[in-house]
Parts: sequence; C-alpha cells; structure tokens
Amino acid sequence: MSLPRRPPWKLLAALYPFAAGAMGVNLFFAALIGSWLGLPVLTPWQAAAGGLVIGLPATYAFACHITRLMQKAEGE
Repeated sequence: MSLPRRPPWKLLAALYPFAAGAMGVNLFFAALIGSWLGLPVLTPWQAAAGGLVIGLPATYAFACHITRLMQKAEGE
C-alpha cells in the first residue's frame, strides 16, 4: 500500500465553507448545553468566529479521508 497523498488545495477550498459552518453551529449548540453546567453562552458571532478556526483542522481531516477514498477507488 502506498503512502496517502496530501489533499489538493481545490478540495480543501471547496470543503472549508461547509466545515466552518458546521463547526460554528456545533460550537453554538455546545455552548448552549454548557450553560446548563454554568458555563457562559456564546453569542452567534463568537460561535461563527470559533467555527472559522475549528473548521480548519476539520476540513483537513475530512479532505484526507476523501483523498484516501479516491486513492482506494483508483486502485492504488
């Protein structure tokens, strides 16, 4: 089995808006659940900003997964 390739920039650029949005929503709802434990609630703007940051590693991880699937489909 060959080494996995790095994901192409076009794939990363295409996936980032979706990952950042999903991470922002997840962060917002996690903050709402955290309020039950006495933690502060994030504003939607704070959650969106956090989603932009957390979306980077999420995008890279999912792009690596997609790249492995493409490699497997090509029979490498």
